[in-house]
Amino acid sequence: MKKALLAAIIGASVIACPVLYLLVGPALDELQLETLKLLAMIAGCSAVLVFAVGELSGNNSQMDKLWSILPIAYAWIAAVRGGMKTRLVVMACLATLWGARLTFNFGRKGAYRLKFWEGEEDYRWKILREKKEFKPRWKWAVFDLLFISVYQNALVLATTFPALISMSSDKPFGAVDLAAALLMFGFILFETIADEQQWRFQEEKKRLLGRAGSLSALPEPYSLGFNTVGLWGTSRHPNYFAEQGVWIAFYLFSVGAGMGVFNWSLIGALLLVVLFIGSSAFGEEISSSKYPLYAEYKKKVSRFVPWFGRLGR
Repeated sequence: MKKALLAAIIGASVIACPVLYLLVGPALDELQLETLKLLAMIAGCSAVLVFAVGELSGNNSQMDKLWSILPIAYAWIAAVRGGMKTRLVVMACLATLWGARLTFNFGRKGAYRLKFWEGEEDYRWKILREKKEFKPRWKWAVFDLLFISVYQNALVLATTFPALISMSSDKPFGAVDLAAALLMFGFILFETIADEQQWRFQEEKKRLLGRAGSLSALPEPYSLGFNTVGLWGTSRHPNYFAEQGVWIAFYLFSVGAGMGVFNWSLIGALLLVVLFIGSSAFGEEISSSKYPLYAEYKKKVSRFVPWFGRLGR
């Protein structure tokens, strides 16, 4: 039922994008259309690379490695081709800051290697590959092509659409832009803190496990197996909450550019929210199977929004 609901939301969102473009706008001018074609070509090449390398190496974290890098390139291409206007430069700088943080966090987990097809794979891909829904092997290959390679590349591109549609704006950098910049920076900082807390918790848990040998022998909170310290005591996924906030704030720049409160470039942020709903549900399915007390944690702590208790479970 949940899978069907997520599929319906994604389908409706994808359909909504061209409908909003036609009915609400703004329409793209010639330069923006040329820029979109360039960005789409990069995304297409990335999709081919991700699929080919993922299938040949058996490591499906190829898109994970590019996730934090491509938006930087897209934002700077829009900024340069848009004449390096203040709004576009601020958007590109913030996208770069976001990408640097995410790349560092993924890199310290061992994701990047000189042999780029190697590196640590996100543990969830292995678990997902082994599910009966992806047997025989060709079913996984189809999933890899359509979702991991094509859809995720399209989604990453869509998150930067606000920069694309802001290229044509001559409206000066104003209060809405300042609010968007401060919000985006705040969410990046929030996510950095959440990631650092998670990293320190997991590293200390590994160190203690090396001595004790079992979770039950560890002191609290490490004996739980999952993090409940700091921001993780206020939200089950504070990093996901901030990540969604980052791209919603990025969308607000298009509002500051005079493109209307509701325009088609919102599609990327909306689809990202849908992705994190599904991703968090899958992650919690894994955690619930590994840690007996995770069910109690779910009852007490909000899924995304900090300090909301049972709300948003």
